[in-house]
Amino acid sequence: MIEARLPTRWATDICAVLTTVYGPNHFPISVAEVALDLSKHWFPDDPLSLVHGENLPGFDGALLPAPHGNKGWGILYNNGIKSKGRINFTLAHEFGHYLIHRLAFPNGMRCSQQDVVRWDPEYKQIESDANTFAAYVLMPFDDYRRQINAQAMVTFDMLSHCAERYEVSLVAATLRWLLYTEKRAVLVVSRDGFILWARSSKTAYKSGVYIKTSGRVISVPDSSVAARPNGFADARLGVNHPAGIWFTEPCHEMSIVSENYDFTLSLIQLPPTGEYQIFDDNDDDEGGETLVDKIRRIHSV
Repeated sequence: MIEARLPTRWATDICAVLTTVYGPNHFPISVAEVALDLSKHWFPDDPLSLVHGENLPGFDGALLPAPHGNKGWGILYNNGIKSKGRINFTLAHEFGHYLIHRLAFPNGMRCSQQDVVRWDPEYKQIESDANTFAAYVLMPFDDYRRQINAQAMVTFDMLSHCAERYEVSLVAATLRWLLYTEKRAVLVVSRDGFILWARSSKTAYKSGVYIKTSGRVISVPDSSVAARPNGFADARLGVNHPAGIWFTEPCHEMSIVSENYDFTLSLIQLPPTGEYQIFDDNDDDEGGETLVDKIRRIHSV
């Protein structure tokens, strides 16, 4: 019996096995094959016995116990999903649930698109655990850094290369890059002119460049590429904005429309240096002006 482990420990151990068996260049990973094989070795009395596509309206994936009288578990994914990368990440997400959460949820788990896409620890800890596991297994930092240097300014072509290498969605590849890059960057996901959620790199967040979306309805700036992604010839390559469009300093915005997820994906990169205020994490609680308030104030002038 293998002891309980953190998501990153599970992922690290699996990566070590794959590197030993297949070598360091073992990408993309066949999650279904790995999950079925390892579960039988590690948990012979409670293995994964099925990975299968099904019609799952409203869900991307599910981890379900075997029918009564049978042992083990099955992973189902929505066979209506067209993106292979999105399916692959969903399978890894559900495999993470199997390893980490199955004993606490004997009736299984069903995961929506939001559960699989959102990586915020504050969103849902259980779903965050599964996404952390999936990201570490599919896109190990050591290999990702060899593809894109931590100090590099990225393009969607560079991120798309990584998405193809790891067989994940462009969203997943971008979120992974944000976790290690030294660049100040913000990913904004919007639909119909409204921000669904946003994620900043560590350096961007520490410099006060972030957008808090929880409990708020926020429009994308009128002059941004995200407001009219098909109205800019260079939307994918990027457009330089002056201060006051997205933030209180100049930035570079790249935007594409994701058909697989039905939203607009915008990646905003800011200069490595500049005059900007360092915001305390408690500013919002103290009644100070947040970045969202600044955006609203700028566009109300």
